[in-house]
Amino acid sequence: MIRQPKCFTRDCVHFIGVAQEDDTEATEKVVCKAFPEGIPDEIAYGTDKHLEVRDDQDNTIVFKKA
Repeated sequence: MIRQPKCFTRDCVHFIGVAQEDDTEATEKVVCKAFPEGIPDEIAYGTDKHLEVRDDQDNTIVFKKA
C-alpha cells in the first residue's frame, strides 16, 4: 500500500492519484498532470512544494490549490 502523498493533503488540483503498471502493489506510484510517470519523492513525500517548474518536467505545471 502506498503512503498518502502531500500532493493529496495539500489539495493540488493537478493530482490524479495512484497508477499501476500491472495489478500488483509493487508497481504503484502516485501521478499528476505535471508528472504522469510518477511524482518525485521529494514532492510527494518531502519538503519540495513544487511551486516552480523543475528541470525534470516536460511541462510547466506547478502546484495549484483546488
